[in-house]
Amino acid sequence: MLHGCAAWRGGGGDAGAGAPADAAAAVADDAAAPPAFDIRVELADEKLRKLIERHNELQRYRAVADLDDGELARLLALAGRDVRNLLGAQGYFSPTVTLRRDDSSGAAPRPVVVIAIDPGTPATVRAVRMAFEGDIAQSTDPEVQAQRQAIVDGWSLPQGRRFTQEGWADAKTGALRQLVERRYPRGQISYSAADVDAQQAAVTLDVRLDSGPPFRLGEGATRGAQRYPHWLPGRLAWLKPGDWYDQKKLVEAQQRLGGSGYYSSAYISIDQEGDPAAAPVTYAVTEARLQKAQIGLGYSTDSGARVSLEHRHNMAFGTSWRADSKLNLDRKAPLVQTELTSLPGAGGWRQALFARHMRQDDGSLVTTSQTLKAGLVQGTEQYDRNFYLQYDHALVTGAASVDAPAALVGDGAAVSANFAWTGRYFDAMPVPTRGFGLQAGVGVGMTTIGPRQPFARLTGRWLGVLPLGDGGGGSRLALRGEAGALIGARTARLPGTFLFRAGGDASVRGYGWRSIGIPLGGKWTGPGRYLAVGSVEWQRPVLQERYPGLLEHILFIDTGSVANHIGAMRAHWGVGTGVRLITPAGPMELAVARGLQPRQWRLHVTAGFTF
Repeated sequence: MLHGCAAWRGGGGDAGAGAPADAAAAVADDAAAPPAFDIRVELADEKLRKLIERHNELQRYRAVADLDDGELARLLALAGRDVRNLLGAQGYFSPTVTLRRDDSSGAAPRPVVVIAIDPGTPATVRAVRMAFEGDIAQSTDPEVQAQRQAIVDGWSLPQGRRFTQEGWADAKTGALRQLVERRYPRGQISYSAADVDAQQAAVTLDVRLDSGPPFRLGEGATRGAQRYPHWLPGRLAWLKPGDWYDQKKLVEAQQRLGGSGYYSSAYISIDQEGDPAAAPVTYAVTEARLQKAQIGLGYSTDSGARVSLEHRHNMAFGTSWRADSKLNLDRKAPLVQTELTSLPGAGGWRQALFARHMRQDDGSLVTTSQTLKAGLVQGTEQYDRNFYLQYDHALVTGAASVDAPAALVGDGAAVSANFAWTGRYFDAMPVPTRGFGLQAGVGVGMTTIGPRQPFARLTGRWLGVLPLGDGGGGSRLALRGEAGALIGARTARLPGTFLFRAGGDASVRGYGWRSIGIPLGGKWTGPGRYLAVGSVEWQRPVLQERYPGLLEHILFIDTGSVANHIGAMRAHWGVGTGVRLITPAGPMELAVARGLQPRQWRLHVTAGFTF
């Protein structure tokens, strides 16, 4: 029994000391032989009893067939220390442990060793003394102070918590992980001790973290570059010299390189022995093949079954430009398109050319359109920018049966100059639990069919994710809003691809794809010049004990309207419920919704998250 205060260090006891020299070999040689003795643990706590039964040192010697009474007695004398160490690892520092041989039953085929245990009171943490050394202890930078406080707040074995060796090790590991994940890759635990007061069943924890110097990223070097430029990984990773070292950003950069299509694998590291003010960055890459083709099968409730064929050539036509081509075959919106993009420049800008031919069958009118684009695209970790010139032509069939001018059904053509911007401020992608995203676009142009008439097109979209209760682990609200306006003469022959419709999986659920628009009489619905869509969705994790982080239940209300005049906007409401399966590629959602105006139920299936 332990008395007074002592510095406790857990670990297995050396129960084999003094045992026969050939005992370990005998264990291996006679593993299949009948046990030389049985073990019975007398302890009320079932979980603790199973741990002692499984891990006590006596188990090693049960297979020694020629163990005599004297050797067994010697093992019993040594086994008590081992059992106390096992109990100490669980926070029991004042146990009463009695080992004896029970031969009371003459019918027993072999001796029984009884381990009788009264574990006593489990120890709790009396105090935690955490200290810092190095730059993190001296810096007055608010971000460093916040990191230091986060380490203190995140300590997982606080005062009053029951002490176990596993909990103590996990707490130290967690604190060190928080230290080295940002700024301080050389961080280490310079001192730690658990001082045990066995009489009071209390433990005082001391831990000292040495951050070392803070690290900033320096220039990058690439290993494994052959067909693609050596500077390409640095531009695709979005890591800049002078940035603070951040493990999370390095991992995200590796994922970007792996998903870029230029590399099949990538590993990014820094030289921790280099200059902390400019630590060299190494990009170790394995290049992907020049060409890639894939065929896909899919299904959505908007367009039904889908077959797609995609082809990528990373150095098309003998140049450094990439060609991405796609053929999509489905019932509602078959298309063929190709896009050519250059390698990114020093500022991340790419030149891009795009061409698409598409047929959209919305159940009333069929719009066949051609789109050509040429411009500049810039993608960063947080935002995207796009400047481009665009030509659109749309031919609407079925319009002859509608008593409406061609300008109202989207039969026309136009050229335009456009700017689009997207900002992402979410905590994580592709399954955010808090944050928001913004999209905005503006375009000005001129129609090319009929009288030449100018127009302007404005679009905006917002998605906000608001945690309720316990942040990312609890429920949340997803709030979505979208608006669009096309300003121009009523007689302007604008293509249908510039006009607006609503309804469908990613718009107003409970309604068919593009079914919300301008009533044209009979079964006909046309596009409009103004759009407004809104949604409130409650996302609630379910079955977390059995499937943590896998399933969510959703309830939602969607609304949307399309009109040719702001005063004519009339809301179309949809309500529903569903489930989301959370996958590494994003959420997969199955929902059922009722459109209140058509008074119909619809099934909606979506996959992935894009903003």
